[in-house]
Amino acid sequence: MTEDKDRIILTIGRQFGSGGREIGQKLAKALGIGYYDKELIAVAARESGLCTEVFEKADERASSRMAFAFTMGYPYVGMFMPYNDILSNDELFRIQSEAIRNLAAKESCVMVGRCADYILRDDPACISFFIHNRPEVRVQRIVESMNVSVEEAKNLMAKTDKGRASYYNYYTNKEWGVASSYNFSIDASVLGIDETVAFIKAFVEKRMELRPPHFG
Repeated sequence: MTEDKDRIILTIGRQFGSGGREIGQKLAKALGIGYYDKELIAVAARESGLCTEVFEKADERASSRMAFAFTMGYPYVGMFMPYNDILSNDELFRIQSEAIRNLAAKESCVMVGRCADYILRDDPACISFFIHNRPEVRVQRIVESMNVSVEEAKNLMAKTDKGRASYYNYYTNKEWGVASSYNFSIDASVLGIDETVAFIKAFVEKRMELRPPHFG
């Protein structure tokens, strides 16, 4: 377990196609700490005893208050028995939130999405970032990474951002993508991906230097 005085948790919210995931991966590597994006689903599944498909179905989606876990035929593999054999998106969010808090208490890491900044809002080791980018840059990144047309990329961009905003706004008392919801909101197009990583790394290292010795 990481000593609390050395523990640092970086959460990253991101526009689709902004480069937020790549920045998170490179930042974690540069700092020598763990990286969790979709991996948070596996952590929640392991701790709850539920299969990953249950969490993937609700991943970054606002609650529809619809029962789906067992009616969809997903296997149950643990000792956790949901009320009336039904798990709502809200209950899955609660389970995933607990897994995120447990993980943050054990190790320094970068966490991408899933309202981690809000879930860890009372953790003094947490610094939150939001990554955005110019629309034309985002479209080009999506076209290249997903091998889709420009029009398809624009539709995916709009749909994914809308879903992420709905999820974040539903489960927090903040607004997705608004600068005041995070410690730092960064336009990755200003410096580019690698220099944005270097900028955030320098900021984090400075924050660690200034942290009081009695932290934790």
